[in-house]
Amino acid sequence: MKRYANNSPLDRVQRRRGISMQAGTTAGKKAVRALSARDRAELRLLLEKEMDLIDNPLFPEPHAEKSIYDDAPDVKKPDASWYHPVMDDLGSKTRTPKSSEQVILTGAEEKILFLQFNYARWKVRELQREVAASASKVPTDEQGREMLKWYRYSKRMREQIAETNLALVLAMAKRTRMSEVDFADLVSEGNMALLRAVDKFDCERGFKFSTYACRAILKAFSRQGMKLSKYRQRFPTDFDPKLEKSNHLDTKRQEFVHDAASEVKRIVMDNQCELSAIERTVIEHRFRLTTPEDTSKPMTLEQVGQIIGVTKERVRQIQNKALEKIRTELEENYLEGPRREEEQEADGRMLAALLN
Repeated sequence: MKRYANNSPLDRVQRRRGISMQAGTTAGKKAVRALSARDRAELRLLLEKEMDLIDNPLFPEPHAEKSIYDDAPDVKKPDASWYHPVMDDLGSKTRTPKSSEQVILTGAEEKILFLQFNYARWKVRELQREVAASASKVPTDEQGREMLKWYRYSKRMREQIAETNLALVLAMAKRTRMSEVDFADLVSEGNMALLRAVDKFDCERGFKFSTYACRAILKAFSRQGMKLSKYRQRFPTDFDPKLEKSNHLDTKRQEFVHDAASEVKRIVMDNQCELSAIERTVIEHRFRLTTPEDTSKPMTLEQVGQIIGVTKERVRQIQNKALEKIRTELEENYLEGPRREEEQEADGRMLAALLN
């Protein structure tokens, strides 16, 4: 039964693909049993390509790990929780991180992070070379675990550096005037450029990471704009009215407002709500209902008061009483069902807007 299990279809496919972790050596079989399926898959990907890094003369020294990690001061980790509401509302371009939400690193702190990041990648590369130089080309259990440990640590350091500089991408994206590129696409391209800058930055040259990253991000934006421009030149499109946004709702809304205003005006002019002469005069002058050809501006309370010989406060009282009669007429003869007090007040405001 054991020989049959080792000769299963899955085992035969894996042997044909040349998966070194399942070669016939004793060390390889021991490593397969010791590592989980996820670890084996991640380790296979690691063995396919040598780790890229920014080398440093300090790395091969005997006490390099102690001086880089143990003796180095702690660097404050960023809180990227502010970045999620930004990504949820990128179109507005209004959300910016507060100063308390950002971590501003000094040049010395940046050097610590980049040395730790590249040393972890250097350890992975050294282990890869040890495996490649061995006779079996298969990592032992200890080598596999050590390689995965340093690789995952380098990924965490890469994320920490990138999250510390997320605000840099937003700042560059808002400075860039590229109306043809969607803002969300611009930020995504900037994030990818930021990660590439983390991989390629050499802290030993004495520059701040932001100086290097800003240049890389702006170049990525430029490439994105050129790519989109070439695409539009290659696939030009003519104007198609069918693809334009429909204004049907706006047109219907304007028609409704016009019809409602005409109906209210007819009620007032025919005096269906039994307005007094003074009330009609106030309403006609306040809401410009005298003649259809009248293009003058509506009169103020003080101007109407001068015409009928009362104060502007008294004109306001007469106006409110007249509007109440008009609202009552609308509720009884034109609107269905009883109205709440809040709805009546809303109708009054709408009535004033329609008449104006």
